[in-house]
Amino acid sequence: MTPDGLITRAAALAAGMDDRDLRRLVRREELVRLRRGVYVDAGSWAAMEPFRERPMLRMRAAELVLLSRDYVFSHDSAAIVHGIGAPDPRRALVHVTRTKVHGDADRAGTKHHLAPYVERQVTIVDGFRVLDLARTALDMAREHGLVAGVACSDAALRRGVTAAQLRTARERMWCWPGSRVMDAAIDVADPGAESWLESEGRLMVVGLDIGRPETQFGLTDGHRTVWCDLRVGRHVFEIDGGGKYTPEQTAGQDPRAVLWKEKERQDFIGGFKLGISRITAYDCHQGRAQAERRLRRDFADTCSRFGTDITDLAPFVVRRRLP
Repeated sequence: MTPDGLITRAAALAAGMDDRDLRRLVRREELVRLRRGVYVDAGSWAAMEPFRERPMLRMRAAELVLLSRDYVFSHDSAAIVHGIGAPDPRRALVHVTRTKVHGDADRAGTKHHLAPYVERQVTIVDGFRVLDLARTALDMAREHGLVAGVACSDAALRRGVTAAQLRTARERMWCWPGSRVMDAAIDVADPGAESWLESEGRLMVVGLDIGRPETQFGLTDGHRTVWCDLRVGRHVFEIDGGGKYTPEQTAGQDPRAVLWKEKERQDFIGGFKLGISRITAYDCHQGRAQAERRLRRDFADTCSRFGTDITDLAPFVVRRRLP
């Protein structure tokens, strides 16, 4: 068994077991097969957090069977290790980038990418050799599209990567597949988005073609300060993830108190003659068309009632909060 709790077929055979023993342990749910020839104790696997610990253990398992060392972890794997998110870390393949491989290929749960990189783009995080934040954000745009590219670029900016560094990484990927998506992600990237869902919600607002939204719009009356996720004109858009109402986030508060606090916050924002719309994960996915129609109606109603100029709010606006 490795220090990570992994058990290889070779080690099991050396300990006197055979393939029938391994298959029996898997059937009895005492072992979990991570990939061909690599297993982990089922109890240890069940205790692992599914969005980072499990994907990283799959990466450790891949290291045990990747005979050649001419690779670096990239794409979803690098994004998970860096902590900048991925479309679905629980089901993500292990991704490696190599300079010598016959085109992109999926092999036993590992996706091999043929792409050049320079050694200064490689960093060590939690013992893994991964491509750096800027390169990873752009790789995610090429692999998964604009939403992933923007969400990962936003997260990279929050982590201290500069827009110039994103552009430098882009210049090294000149004329690569996905160039337009990378350019669009860099153009829209904003460190003010505080989560993947906020990035998705901002893209939805950008798609309404009503103006570029400002992130982290702050208001204060001298006693209370609130931060709005997005603002265009006199309309704010709040991105609501279900996670904020979980017991872990509410710290055992009465659900009614949590909802009342949210209502008071919305009333406070509306008191400045601002319209408010809320965007959920459902709106970004299953109910997108209906949500876009609703948001356009909300914005048009705000414009008809309050206009778009916020000059009168100058005494109440506070400096943008950056990560």
